[in-house]
Amino acid sequence: MVQPNPRTIGSTGDPDMDARIGQLVEDWGCDYHPELIREMVVTALKLAKDQMPVADLKLFNRTLKELRRAANVFEPYSKIPKIAVFGSARTKPDEPEFQAAEAFSRKMKDHGFMIITGGGDGIMGAAQRGAGRKNSFGLNIRLPFEQAANETIEGDHKLVTFNYFFTRKLNFLKETHAIALFPGGFGTMDEGFEAITLMQTGKARIMPLVMVDKPGGMYWETWHRFLVEHLLRLRLISEEDFSFFKVFDDVDAAVEEVLRFYRIYHSSRWVGDQFVVRLKRPITADSVEALNEKFSGLLASGHIGQTSALPEEKNEENLLTLKRLVLRPHRINFGRMRRFIDAVNDAETA
Repeated sequence: MVQPNPRTIGSTGDPDMDARIGQLVEDWGCDYHPELIREMVVTALKLAKDQMPVADLKLFNRTLKELRRAANVFEPYSKIPKIAVFGSARTKPDEPEFQAAEAFSRKMKDHGFMIITGGGDGIMGAAQRGAGRKNSFGLNIRLPFEQAANETIEGDHKLVTFNYFFTRKLNFLKETHAIALFPGGFGTMDEGFEAITLMQTGKARIMPLVMVDKPGGMYWETWHRFLVEHLLRLRLISEEDFSFFKVFDDVDAAVEEVLRFYRIYHSSRWVGDQFVVRLKRPITADSVEALNEKFSGLLASGHIGQTSALPEEKNEENLLTLKRLVLRPHRINFGRMRRFIDAVNDAETA
C-alpha cells in the first residue's frame, strides 16, 4: 500500500490514521486513482474536526451526491460531443424562436451532437424535441414552484434533478463542447454571461458560443449593441472579449459556426505554463510559421511548435496519437487565444 506524504493536503498529519485510511481505500477496491479517494476521505474527516454547522455539512454532502449522480449519467456518453441550449421557458410552440431552437437542435443532432438543456418547456422543450429523447440530457432544478420536465425528456434516465443551481451550472459547462443561447430572461442571461466570464478569465475551456435569434430578430443584436455602447465604451471590457461569441439570426449559419470551431481543433489543456492544442489533423509547416508571425504578441516566451503528445499527457491514452500545437502564452488575454484557435481552424492541413 502506498503511504501518503504527510506534508500533502491528503494527509491527516497522523501517520497511523493515514495508514488506516489508506487500508480502508484499498480494502474497498479503489484501484482507479486511489490517492484522490483517500484525499476526499481525509477532507471529510477534517470537516468533523472543524465542527462545521449542520447546514454546511448538509450542503457539502448533498453537493457531492449531486455531482456523483450527474457524472454517472454522463459517463457512458463521454466520447460524444454535446451542446448546451439555453432560452426562455415561456416561449410557445407557435413562436418563431421555438421553431428556430427546434431546427437548430435537429441539425446539431444530425451532425453527431447530443443536446443538453435545463429540462423544462419553452426553448428547452423545443431543443429536445428537435434532438429527440435518445440524444437529449435534461438538467432540471428543484424550485419552490414546480418546474416539470418537458415531454421529450420526462422519465428518461438522462434527466437529472438538482437541488443547487451551482452544481447544475457546473455540469452544463463541464459536460458541453458548445453553447447556444436563444432569447430568454434572467436565467439565459446568467448562463451566457457566466460562460463568457469563465472563458474570459481562463477558468473554463474555450468553446463556441452562439447567440441565435429568429430570422430578422433583434434580441441579441440589441444585447450586443448594449455591450458596445456601454461596457466597451467605458472600457469595462476589451474588444477581444467579443471573440468569445457570435450573434446569428440564421440557424444554418449558427450550426456552421459550431462545426467550424472543430474543423481542425480537437481540444486543449495546460501542461504547466504550456498551452497544448490537440489537432484532428496536422497542419503544414507554412501554417505553423504563419501562426507564429500573426500571434507573436500572444507568446510569453518561445514559439509555437507542432509536436506529438507531451509526456505529461500520458493519462489521456485515447488522445495520444493526435498532433499538438504547443505554446507558452501570456495568461491575460483569452479572447486573443480564441482568435488563435480560429486561425488554427483556417490553417492548411498537411
